[in-house]
Amino acid sequence: MRRAFLRTGAGLLAGAMLPALAAMPAQDWQTASLPQARQLDLASARTGHRYRIFISVPETPAPAGGHPVIYVLDGNAAFPSVALMARTVARRSKVTGLHAPVVVGIGYASGEDFDTAARARDYTPPAGGKAAKGEGGADLFLDFIEQELKPVIQAGVAVDPQRQALFGHSYGGMLTLHALFTRPAAFQTYIAASPSIWFADRYVLNEVKGLSTPRAQKARVLLTVGELEQSPAPASAKPNDRSALLAQKRMVDEARDLAAQLDAQRSAYNLERVRFIELPRENHGSALFPALSRGLEFFLE
Repeated sequence: MRRAFLRTGAGLLAGAMLPALAAMPAQDWQTASLPQARQLDLASARTGHRYRIFISVPETPAPAGGHPVIYVLDGNAAFPSVALMARTVARRSKVTGLHAPVVVGIGYASGEDFDTAARARDYTPPAGGKAAKGEGGADLFLDFIEQELKPVIQAGVAVDPQRQALFGHSYGGMLTLHALFTRPAAFQTYIAASPSIWFADRYVLNEVKGLSTPRAQKARVLLTVGELEQSPAPASAKPNDRSALLAQKRMVDEARDLAAQLDAQRSAYNLERVRFIELPRENHGSALFPALSRGLEFFLE
């Protein structure tokens, strides 16, 4: 039941796409806004770049310790869906007992859904010198979140510092793993969707040992990946360069193997819970939205 209503937000966005919009008279239309959402362009002293921050705060009263809060990467594209899902959680809170989270989307002032150059810079680790020019800024970006963004959010909203989640997809999923392995106390829930583990000869896997660092609270980890991210759908499968690239990256196998490793070493790695979800009939691009739904559900459980 919870999964059904968490998915409602994404359905609302899809239903709002009107093919005939361009043919309608311009004077009949007004700019639409997302209910209960605000945005702020924030300059970072740590990275030297400007970020577009989106926030949605539940209208329901905060729990005694504050609202749970989920930080969502690729905020320009992902924030609207998660914000609507969170609103649905709030409406159903009396029935489910779940507290809706504050949703913070971390995007870019360029306004692009996916700012390719900026996310390559911010979401990739230095990788022992293997990162290419324009890559490798993950640690500075995580400094921005911890030292600059979180204080802004906490100053304006009652959030629970013991119930914080980080969600990332693709390069953002790799950044989420990098944060888990190098800053395991920064968040309590890490949601890595379709993580680009293949980057820089799978460098991020070398960082797993960082989980052994003693800390006060155990982390929870969810890894998701689309069924078709390693090979195309059988009906359309034809040997080509893309098929070979998908096979080389091993997106499904790498995510599954890492989840199994983390689960087997939960005690040594100070992890409370590890879950792996393979999303049926989803490819790398389409897997984002069901991963958002499953990730929010996992965080609020």
